[in-house]
Amino acid sequence: MRRTLATTVALIGASALALAGCSGGDDGGASSGTPTVVTSTNVWGSVASAVAGDKATVTTLYTNAEGDPHEFEPSAADTAKVSDADVVVLNGGGYDAYMEKAVEGSDIPTIDAYDIFQGDHGHDSQAGSDSGDHDHGDHDHGDQNEHVFYDLPVVAEVATDLANTLAEKDPANADAYRANAEAFGTKITGLRDDLATIKKDHDGTEVAQTEPLAGYMLAEAGLVDASPAGFTQSVEEGQSPSAADRAALEDLLTSKTVHAFIYNTQAVDSVTEAMLSVAERSGVPVVKFTETLPDGTTDYVAWQQSQIDALSAALGNHAAH
Repeated sequence: MRRTLATTVALIGASALALAGCSGGDDGGASSGTPTVVTSTNVWGSVASAVAGDKATVTTLYTNAEGDPHEFEPSAADTAKVSDADVVVLNGGGYDAYMEKAVEGSDIPTIDAYDIFQGDHGHDSQAGSDSGDHDHGDHDHGDQNEHVFYDLPVVAEVATDLANTLAEKDPANADAYRANAEAFGTKITGLRDDLATIKKDHDGTEVAQTEPLAGYMLAEAGLVDASPAGFTQSVEEGQSPSAADRAALEDLLTSKTVHAFIYNTQAVDSVTEAMLSVAERSGVPVVKFTETLPDGTTDYVAWQQSQIDALSAALGNHAAH
């Protein structure tokens, strides 16, 4: 988790308890018969919308395409939306700790993507690539990279779990929710096929990142993140990397040891900007990735397809030179 959220969590937890006591869950979608899904970021909101279709309402708390989601501090009104939800979808792993705290002790059905990643729903997280949508590859769960929205099998399973939860809340539309989740899963399979193509063409190729944002996606694509661990961890925690780690990353770029530089446009400071300049001067292709959906994009699959295509093109450009 990049920032210390203890103060925010404490305040939000108190607000959640107070609001839960007065709301009783009688407002919003429940009273109209239309289920309401509340998500932390628009990434999970887009996944929820794909499942909900026109049968449920989706509300997202964080939609800023430029800011840092780790630094988001929800208002009392945001917390009220959570306490009035019929279903909550959150990232977990400390990424959106305010949401985790807001639902703590409540009976609101909650889908925690990081819990799914860890295997808490009983699926085989080490299944092989031919075993279906529950393949999580060779991830090291001890690393706690909370950016599980870049883990495509996890995203597909969140959609499936949400469909099943909405089906229980709204049995009349159960078939629609499950059909939507299945269609979404098919599109995720298409993205994974594209990653498999990258792996076929570039397996073992070294790349670098400013932080471990796309780690799970890169691993599925067979790419090796050669970034100094101290550098990416410091950026992740909002701290300045050491001079040694900066020099090590700069050397990877100037020597063109890495074939692409993945740049998180929502975690930018003078150090990451300096590394961006080094990459550009050195001729290392830069691939700009984001933590939330860019302005004008509402579809998770379209967002990731664009980024995967950009990564593939960058690797191809490097190989051509």
